Amino acid sequence: MSLTIRRAVPADEADVVALWRACGLVAPYNDPAADFRFATVGPCSDVLVGADEAGRVRGSVMVGHDGHRGWLYYVAAAPDARGLGIGRQMVQAAEGWLRERKVVKVQLLVRETNATIVSFYEQLGFEVAPRVVMGKWLGDLP
Repeated sequence: MSLTIRRAVPADEADVVALWRACGLVAPYNDPAADFRFATVGPCSDVLVGADEAGRVRGSVMVGHDGHRGWLYYVAAAPDARGLGIGRQMVQAAEGWLRERKVVKVQLLVRETNATIVSFYEQLGFEVAPRVVMGKWLGDLP
């Protein structure tokens, strides 16, 4: 499927959040609308959308960097269009966004509940990195 990939604008928020929900990417402790808004106004992050010929949002990726490594979040392809190259196009667009900013490494996290997607990322050149990820909540959960 041929997509027009562009930076998300505020009017895309509802469609992008609906896509993330349809793809099962939203955790109960995340507010996807707040994530969208935060990423689209930050100097080191953005949300990219892939729109079809009718202008419908069919794919998305949140991309950002910490000055050292790039990160991908919410990589999504419309469930009714899986297998048509949307995810690949979104990852490639995010990689391009990072390259423009001279970021040389990209990483992503996959929840254990979504492990079936690992082979997709491996086909795109990602490798499982043996790491221990640690976290700490800094406040009350929403």
